[in-house]
Amino acid sequence: MTEPTTTTGALHIPLDRLPDHVGRTLGPTDWLTVEQARIDGFADATGDDQWIHVDPVRAAASPFGGTIAHGYLTLALSSYFLPQLFVVDEAGMAINYGLDRVRFPSPVRSGSRVRCEAHLAAVDPVTGGFQLRTRATLSVDGADRPACVAELLTRYLAPSE
Repeated sequence: MTEPTTTTGALHIPLDRLPDHVGRTLGPTDWLTVEQARIDGFADATGDDQWIHVDPVRAAASPFGGTIAHGYLTLALSSYFLPQLFVVDEAGMAINYGLDRVRFPSPVRSGSRVRCEAHLAAVDPVTGGFQLRTRATLSVDGADRPACVAELLTRYLAPSE
């Protein structure tokens, strides 16, 4: 059994030691500025071009005072942040298995900074590896409430021979 190590800020957890880390909270990460170009790119990729996301002039008159990131863009940023917090070593692959309880309590205005904290909530054995339940909390700089709180289900599977 190998002990967990950290390099470049991320905790490296050997696959067989994943259950030992239940209850651990990691982070927060460094801040990431959510620029309008990222919001526009997400709108292009998904076809969700609602004006509140892509029309700065019209959105300026909205209750948000400007454009806001898509909730699903905010959620998707967990894929950017989580590898900065932890990496499961010795896994042949990681598969996004699903989500439980996703909430968007606060909007992310264009130009805002966000960061992430991860709580390793549960680990369950599955055929060939483990399923990890991670509670990801994405915060907005200066906001009282988080932008996104989600329970992510990820399966980490041993390499196949």
